[in-house]
Amino acid sequence: MEMLATQMPEVGQAAPPVSLPDDAGTPRDLAERRGHWTVLYFYPKDDTPGCTTEAGEFRDINSDMTAHDAEVWGVSVLGSGSKAAFKRKFGLNFVLLADVNHAVAERYGAWVEKINYGRSYMGIQRATFLVDPDGKIAHVWPKVKAQGHAADVLATLDAARAARTGKKPAK
Repeated sequence: MEMLATQMPEVGQAAPPVSLPDDAGTPRDLAERRGHWTVLYFYPKDDTPGCTTEAGEFRDINSDMTAHDAEVWGVSVLGSGSKAAFKRKFGLNFVLLADVNHAVAERYGAWVEKINYGRSYMGIQRATFLVDPDGKIAHVWPKVKAQGHAADVLATLDAARAARTGKKPAK
């Protein structure tokens, strides 16, 4: 089995490149997000219980994210068709990206060895990165629990934005 020793980018480092097709097959490039905040979250698989919980929470706060000048991008290894079906089934209102060859997950250190019922395999570790308007990593959540995560990301985004502007975060 191929073992990868990629590390997750750290706060303050430039965000690794992301250029992937979205749920409609349209190419999305993180470099085009300069000047805006981006929440890049990696999840194992479309339409599974934990991933649906996490996606639903991001859906429910997406208007707050956009009000904070942030866009949410969910990334997993399944193709654009799977992303489109997942989006349609659960009314998801944010970008889903297809990292079918897991190259972006590798760059972000989210492609890891997993063990389930004694079987070892490679897959995506649930992790999230907040990318600031300068294209740098503002915050890293290396191991995420799906439930409640989106609210934590929003609160962290609010605090990070306030730190950049010198204003107090909203309550």
